[in-house]
Amino acid sequence: MRSRRKQAIKTPVSFITRWIRKILGVLSPPAILAYKGYSNGKQVYVQGHVLFDRALKESQAGDKKRKNFLAMISRYLGKSIANIEVEISFYDIRQKAITDEQGMFKSSFNITEVKDGWHPIRFRVAGGLAYNEEIASSSEVLVANSSSEYIIVSDIDDTVLVSHATKVLRKLRLILLKNSKTRLPFNGVARLYEALQLGKNKATNNPLFYVSSSEWNLYDFLEDFFEVRGIPKGPMKLQELKTSLWKIIFSGGGTHNHKKESIAHLLITFPNQKFILIGDSGQKDAEIYTSIAKEYPGRIEFIYIRDVNKTKKNKKISSATAGLSETELVIVKDSYEAAEHAYQNNLIAHQIKKD
Repeated sequence: MRSRRKQAIKTPVSFITRWIRKILGVLSPPAILAYKGYSNGKQVYVQGHVLFDRALKESQAGDKKRKNFLAMISRYLGKSIANIEVEISFYDIRQKAITDEQGMFKSSFNITEVKDGWHPIRFRVAGGLAYNEEIASSSEVLVANSSSEYIIVSDIDDTVLVSHATKVLRKLRLILLKNSKTRLPFNGVARLYEALQLGKNKATNNPLFYVSSSEWNLYDFLEDFFEVRGIPKGPMKLQELKTSLWKIIFSGGGTHNHKKESIAHLLITFPNQKFILIGDSGQKDAEIYTSIAKEYPGRIEFIYIRDVNKTKKNKKISSATAGLSETELVIVKDSYEAAEHAYQNNLIAHQIKKD
């Protein structure tokens, strides 16, 4: 382990970064960050990261801005570890995966006779790292209900979580000075998603997936936020991990192509089910979702787009969605309007009233 540490501080930038880690008190042993996986009942898909100096600290509603700032900074100070062998245990199945240059490992494997719902999965470092203590972590795998009516895929920033993603300074202020206990969801989101999950008969369990332009650095923050706000949990598809303090400024940016790739993968993984896609007009959700609907005709039943900028981008959205024939795209002002449409179209069992 020492040799790896010495290699990590050869450049002035990495030396400064390590010095910042030391000042913040986030120098920590290797850790596995394990993410929620998913399965169509035949194949399981899981992934995670192995990192140095990734100190996870639980947030409290009363935390001061300084503590929130340091906690968020620490999420971008972890150092990825390549070529680590990770053993994956799912009931009596054992699989192994190797981390790439970003410290990420991915694995898929076949299963039989596993009931629908959430199931435990365990990860441990099995080779490639000299460390005296066991390095392990656990998570869950969602085996999707074969009788579900729909699979629901939602964006997160400015769809579930108030983020101001298109306004850099406001976005950074929220990211750096607030935490998972103090960040706000959009009104009615939790009840809308719970109703969509239950379906028209309140007896279904429609799987929920979340696809976001946020990085894997924010996974623990998002998981805690969803739990605190009572938003139904689901596997997440986030952007590539950033292991540079300076890149926090560009959090949530990029081309957003990974959203399309992630949804396409889900469409292939669940070939017999129709989808509902939920996003906002702040970035390119309407264009991405429309493109997917055209490439997979008959698979996307509804697209809900929350209008972040009122009518500012409606012309652009209308242009991008021209030619849709088998998918209905609905522009809504809030979750309640989306819920009203969903109720009228027999997607949910009851109307959702405003507080």
